[in-house]
Amino acid sequence: MSPLNNSDFIFSTFLVTGIPGLETMHMWLSIPFSMMFFVTLAGNITIMWIIWTERSLHAPMYLFLAMLTASDLGLSLSAFPTLIRILWLEAREMSFSACFTQMFFIHTFQNFESAVILVMAFDRYVAISKPLHYASILTSSVIAKIGLAILLRTLTVEVPLPILLRRLHFCCSNVLSHSYCLHPDIIKLSCSDTRINSIFGLFTVLSTMIFDFLLILFSYVLILKTVLSIASHGGRLKALNTCISHLCAVVLFFTPMVSLSMLHRFGPKLPSHVYVLLANMHFLIPPVMNPIVYVVKTKQIRERIIRILFRKGPGKP
Repeated sequence: MSPLNNSDFIFSTFLVTGIPGLETMHMWLSIPFSMMFFVTLAGNITIMWIIWTERSLHAPMYLFLAMLTASDLGLSLSAFPTLIRILWLEAREMSFSACFTQMFFIHTFQNFESAVILVMAFDRYVAISKPLHYASILTSSVIAKIGLAILLRTLTVEVPLPILLRRLHFCCSNVLSHSYCLHPDIIKLSCSDTRINSIFGLFTVLSTMIFDFLLILFSYVLILKTVLSIASHGGRLKALNTCISHLCAVVLFFTPMVSLSMLHRFGPKLPSHVYVLLANMHFLIPPVMNPIVYVVKTKQIRERIIRILFRKGPGKP
């Protein structure tokens, strides 16, 4: 039964939530959030453009970084506008179709980014453990196949979610806990039997992001084993230094995501601002911070940006 047939439901729309307890400050809060959105767009688009135009950066590490920035950009474009609309206009209503569409894209880019971060961990393992075979292992065709596999895996687990939601009745409440439409949050409002939705949603999280996180941990166990076998202290530090940017991406992405997912499903009832804070950290902070971290830690990208910013004009010495 489709939720677009509003005669079957008490509620025809969902109401997303701003920042509980700070409703009177929404206009002021919109300023830093709008600045974060601008930094997200500028940072990720700049990195993607530099990697696209600079042929010397068409190497595995930078191509995976381009995938990461694309997923960050998609995630922020899926989540940020709703929050900004709430803060600016107090516009909280979303139709079922709009809510399910936003949910699909948010979770799709979530899973895509999770898989990309896993592949970047594999990239670091190959670069440190098998440096002489790095180029022959991660060829252009292999990278293209990896990107296609990530896309297919993501769509396979995400497409059923909005389809399964269409069979539910929403007649208990229509107020969502976050500023975005998230699958665990939506099914909590249903007065139908949501066991299938809950089981499939949990399967999706366990088989993608949790599975990816465990493989990332395993990758770093192998990396540490290789690093500890390096004789010189300077060599060990140099090898570990190449992983710092990726480790920051892992921490920024997985810490709030795992906490939010587990609290929704298994945790005690907590104040609403705890869930909102974790959701905002997961969806807003990584797209802002990842470009900054990679620009600071990646010499080639940093130098390219400096050349663009301080390019000498015509006639200048």
